Amino acid sequence: MDSINKIICKYITVNWLAPWLKEGKSQVAFGNKHNVEESTVRKLKGEKEYRIPVETLYRICKERNINLSEFFKELEEKHPPIRVNKSKK
Repeated sequence: MDSINKIICKYITVNWLAPWLKEGKSQVAFGNKHNVEESTVRKLKGEKEYRIPVETLYRICKERNINLSEFFKELEEKHPPIRVNKSKK
């Protein structure tokens, strides 16, 4: 399984950045709209693993008008292996 960082970055890239770019908009515009630097956008879509800070994820989610909890719920639905199986101790 990919690391949680790769899964988060891939989710953002595939579901939010790629459609943005397909509309002919730029990475700079995506960064501006989502309150992050363009260099952060490059890191999100890059091959090298980017350890996305919670603050960065929060900014992106805030600009998309979703809570972090909603983001992670959707992420778990699309990537069930990241779900933690809670067991009673």
